[in-house]
Amino acid sequence: MNLNQLTLAQAKEGLAQKKFSSSELVSACLDQIKKTEPQLNSFVTVFEKEALDQAKNADLSKPLGGIPLAVKDNFLTQGQRTTASSKVLDQYLAHYDATTIERLKSAGAIIIGKTNMDAWAHGSSTETSDYGSTKNPWNINHLPGGSSGGSAAAIAADQAIISVGSETAGSIRQPASWCGVVGFKPSYGRVSRYGVIAMKSSTDSPGPICKTVDDAATLLEIMSGADHHDATSISEASWVRPVKLASLQGLKIGLPLSYFPPQIQPEVKSSILAAVETLKKLGAEIIELPDVLDPKYSIAVYTILQRSEVSSNLARFDGIRYGHDRSFFGQEAKRRIMLGTYSLSSGYYDAYYTKAQKVRTLICQDFDRQFQKVDAIIGPVSPSTALPIGASEGQAMFGEIQDMLVEPSSIAGLPGISIPCGFDQNNLPVGLQIITPQKREDLVYQIAKLFEDNTEYHLQRPKL
Repeated sequence: MNLNQLTLAQAKEGLAQKKFSSSELVSACLDQIKKTEPQLNSFVTVFEKEALDQAKNADLSKPLGGIPLAVKDNFLTQGQRTTASSKVLDQYLAHYDATTIERLKSAGAIIIGKTNMDAWAHGSSTETSDYGSTKNPWNINHLPGGSSGGSAAAIAADQAIISVGSETAGSIRQPASWCGVVGFKPSYGRVSRYGVIAMKSSTDSPGPICKTVDDAATLLEIMSGADHHDATSISEASWVRPVKLASLQGLKIGLPLSYFPPQIQPEVKSSILAAVETLKKLGAEIIELPDVLDPKYSIAVYTILQRSEVSSNLARFDGIRYGHDRSFFGQEAKRRIMLGTYSLSSGYYDAYYTKAQKVRTLICQDFDRQFQKVDAIIGPVSPSTALPIGASEGQAMFGEIQDMLVEPSSIAGLPGISIPCGFDQNNLPVGLQIITPQKREDLVYQIAKLFEDNTEYHLQRPKL
């Protein structure tokens, strides 16, 4: 096995036992980037010299000492190019580190590069990037998902050992599903948003994208915790990974029937139902939930609220501060700004924005009601496996449709994870999502870890 193919746990063990150095580990990832970037386009910027320099002096006593990290390009990294994959910020150098980056750096991680994404995180394909689409490592004619498509592709292609992304509607779990890796979306506020270029501030959630559940849990422990810079951050102590469960005996896991919409790809449905059988064998009681609010309602709610917040958040980006004026916005950003401004305008605010907020409350209340019956909820992450390149073109609602099964839990601020659970006939990965009540990342981890330990889907890698 090449060093770049190691999991975080394996890399930490190898470094501790002096089987290889941090410089060798970083070099292996950089070599893989050089080899595969012409095909994949996972990165906007690679920090080769900086990463190699840091590797020479890596402090291996730290939790992530000497480990190469890929960072979604909407996280500010001090003195380094940060673009959010938009030409508006093409030459922008961040003045400070995002809280998440500060914590990861303090833990010893080495940022190897900034990954490609949908511009401003607007999309679920990474096709709206001003720097070209990222390709899926399992099949370069297919999309990696988005908006954290570069981070997911980089992990699937072993270009980095660990990565971070951000989710607003599904942008950690959906690309993780399409790229066959693990994406752990925490409760809203568990990880600070400070220094992450805002898209929809009321649901933006930074989180890890990794090769295994344990790797993601390690990152989440380091990333989480209260932050005085972020008034929405959870004030409690950082999340700490719980002990692993021996079985799921006594746990009730809900299966929402509405999460199998008519357009679902048959192989996605069969993979999820096979995962249900695995969870049953592990001791879980599976309870069908026929009355979960149809996720189609989340599409309308998310669309109105997200566009409204975008029209506010993108208003700060002008030529005086950032070098390029608003004419550099892509078509997707312009569409979202216009729709959001319309929704917030006099005469339409109550008809659209206020009503959407009321339905959002109903979605939250529906989850509360379901969690009185079950401990966790499972289902598919996306209605399909990775779609072909170009699938999002001319589809104004592409992202909302592809994220429809993860949007409800994001709107409600719930923690969730995507883990590999199968493949379709074209060998494209299928993801299983696990959702729990707010602040119950411990249960997400325990269920996902036990499933991973008893299956081998996460061990399969794409052949590049």
